[in-house]
Amino acid sequence: MQAPHIIGWGHTPFGKLDSMDLEMLLRAAALPALQSAGIEAKDVDGVFVGTFNAGFVPQDFGASLAAVAIPELRFTPAVRMENACATGSAAIWAALDALQSGRMKRVLVIGFEKMNTLPNAQIGEVLLKCSYVKEEGGTRGGFAGVFGEIATEYFARFGDQSDALAAIAAKNHRNGVDNPYAHMKRDLGFDFCRHPSEKNPFVAGPLKRSDCSLVSDGAAAMVLSTEAVAHASVPAVRWKSRTQVNDFLPLSRRDRTRFEGAAKAWAQGLDAAGVQLGDIDVVETHDCFTIAELLEYEAMGLAPHGQGARVILEGVTSKDGTLPVNPSGGLKSRGHPIGATGVSLHVMMAMQLAGQAGAMQIPDARLGAVFNMGGAAVANYLSVLEAA
Repeated sequence: MQAPHIIGWGHTPFGKLDSMDLEMLLRAAALPALQSAGIEAKDVDGVFVGTFNAGFVPQDFGASLAAVAIPELRFTPAVRMENACATGSAAIWAALDALQSGRMKRVLVIGFEKMNTLPNAQIGEVLLKCSYVKEEGGTRGGFAGVFGEIATEYFARFGDQSDALAAIAAKNHRNGVDNPYAHMKRDLGFDFCRHPSEKNPFVAGPLKRSDCSLVSDGAAAMVLSTEAVAHASVPAVRWKSRTQVNDFLPLSRRDRTRFEGAAKAWAQGLDAAGVQLGDIDVVETHDCFTIAELLEYEAMGLAPHGQGARVILEGVTSKDGTLPVNPSGGLKSRGHPIGATGVSLHVMMAMQLAGQAGAMQIPDARLGAVFNMGGAAVANYLSVLEAA
């Protein structure tokens, strides 16, 4: 069987989208995905929806909203997936399973989230549900507090990494200026990200506001197919491999300074694709916090444990570096609407490999990798993708 293809995509701006309800979000992402794929809603065999919710909005049963948003999807099978911050990838994996089983030929995947519906303190409480609540539910600062503790322990073992974290934040904000979908299109610069200030206070441990991804609303969608479609308006992109590796949820059962599940996902995914890290032209990775991107450098094999800082400080992952990471601006600049993020990461990569990323484009990008994680590297998903 042929490798599954991405044949169309759509993406809303990410941000504080008070004027858009859930149905409008779904429609704004899904209709362009169908149009770019050159198909109509009636041509879709199934709809796979990713939304975390967990209290952000009163409406649950997210799969049912697809047909409310696009009435032509009435009677089309639809299912909702959830896997914390990897919810979008969970929806993609379920869609790929349906394609590769032969049960479906063309499917629509939609990831969405409305997060700016609650006061900040309640948003933090909702996000903490992605941690092991029995042990970590009382963490001050919400999920930022969880990653603040990870950063504190990493600093204690390997020294102050503030320069590296600031460089990661500055890189991603600089890249985000070129992303028309980004929540924050502002080049903050290294000095702003490095030094605490009234506008950039400490949030949790050594993490400042500039180290934390944004609370965003938004949606992203893709049409997946068992084969490329001749009348699509965008070049197809296909999977070389896909991998999921899960790790313990309680951080007390793990070395918090390593993303071991992520490292296994990278090793297995590259091996399954028959490629090495040096073959990859571009990476989109899950930088929910700058310390996460630093640990992901080590997980993907760019540096040994404890030496991830040199990757960013030597410019390896800059847009003109040997392995550009997050040319879209990442979650740090693009935003992080939980259910949309995994789909958004794949859309950003599809645009790169199709040569349609505009000012974000990495020249001659033909092979890319997407890493999306749920929780603190608990559910780890890796896609290796190539231009078809």
